[in-house]
Amino acid sequence: MNKTIKIVSLFVVIMLNFGTKMQAQLQKGQLVDGIAAVIGDEIVLESDIEDQANYAKQQGADVSDKCEFLDGIIGNKILIYEAKRDTLIEDRSSAIKEMAATKYKQILSQFPDEKTMLSTYKFRTSYEMKTAIEKIDTDNYYGQQKYGRITEKADVTPNEVTDFFEMYKTQFPRVKDEVTLAQISVYPKLTDEHKQELIDKLKRIKQDIENGESFESQARIYSEDPGSAANGGLMTNISKGQMVKPFEAAALNLQEGEISDPVESEFGYHLIQLVKKSGRIYNASHILLKTEPTAAEIESAKKELDSIKTLIKDGKLSFKEAAFRFSDDKNTKFNAGIIASGSGDKIEKSRLPAIISYQIAGLNKGDMTDVFESELDRRKTVTFMRVEGTFPEHQVTLETDYDRIKQMALDKKMGEIVDKWIKEKVPEIFISINGRYNNCTFKERWGK
Repeated sequence: MNKTIKIVSLFVVIMLNFGTKMQAQLQKGQLVDGIAAVIGDEIVLESDIEDQANYAKQQGADVSDKCEFLDGIIGNKILIYEAKRDTLIEDRSSAIKEMAATKYKQILSQFPDEKTMLSTYKFRTSYEMKTAIEKIDTDNYYGQQKYGRITEKADVTPNEVTDFFEMYKTQFPRVKDEVTLAQISVYPKLTDEHKQELIDKLKRIKQDIENGESFESQARIYSEDPGSAANGGLMTNISKGQMVKPFEAAALNLQEGEISDPVESEFGYHLIQLVKKSGRIYNASHILLKTEPTAAEIESAKKELDSIKTLIKDGKLSFKEAAFRFSDDKNTKFNAGIIASGSGDKIEKSRLPAIISYQIAGLNKGDMTDVFESELDRRKTVTFMRVEGTFPEHQVTLETDYDRIKQMALDKKMGEIVDKWIKEKVPEIFISINGRYNNCTFKERWGK
């Protein structure tokens, strides 16, 4: 589909349209760093652009034009600036920082060593790369939140969907083979003996801390939380309601400096220390031991799922009822187990994980897979799936792809709403663009 129908929101543009011409437009050695633009109190540095461009390029983004990128980033920064002033948008700084650390480790796992990764992404230190990831994720969060607030009431009528299709139907690509899948996934249950081992280990760690070891050092040694372990277990600026209920209830019942007994949550067992509390915001440190199931516990879960699968096969239980009653996947259990994808429930077969492609190979509508090991929210699960529908490669039509077309029409309409909103906000916001970009032809007129 050509550019007239690439419906992307501004916060996505920031991630997907970084410029490859950065080096071409600025001569080598001409500039070490500097301010590219100021939007309200949001500053865009040349180094920020380059760091984010290197990061985006390695994620597969098309890097093509610096002027186009800056045009998009200014629009996004207006959303971010206004989002941070919007009291109805939650401050997620602490969670974003933790997720940035987790993302860094996930990227690192794809490389033989840290030096190779940093060289590939063109960062000098791990701190630089983590900071860049955090900046990108922070901007994306606030941009998306404000975008959603502006467009929350947007909708399209059937006539608008039809008009959209008629206008762009010659530009729609062919849809590749797709499939609709439903699943039931369960976390293997730990035995009482296994649970007690984890509890006893945390009690020993707590005793060591009371005998003089620091909480920070013990967290670095023992905690299995990838987001906070390297920081001594510390999590800052946590808002009430942000953490899972067992964790928050235990943390907020502590006095500052006090350490809890082992606390069970869906992620495992925690030792929690309340560091500081002020109104609805608090800082806490924790040591997490994940509930990693043993081979025997996984096998027991497989047998349980096999029996559920048999009940469905024999007509004694519907798949929808089984998903609601037994599945641990909160994203699908209330939707008859059906896996959502984008604007609907059709998933392109070529994009399925290898393990799922293998499991559904040769299956027809209504067939169920064997029970197999999988992962959900970074925890081991056992799963089986049912093929709800198969859709061979075809040209997009209203009859076969109405939901897809409706979402594209809605995306276009929301983009127009946000564009209009930004134009109305521009006169109210201080915007300054460095003179180095005087030759750029921006889509929007940002200059005062």
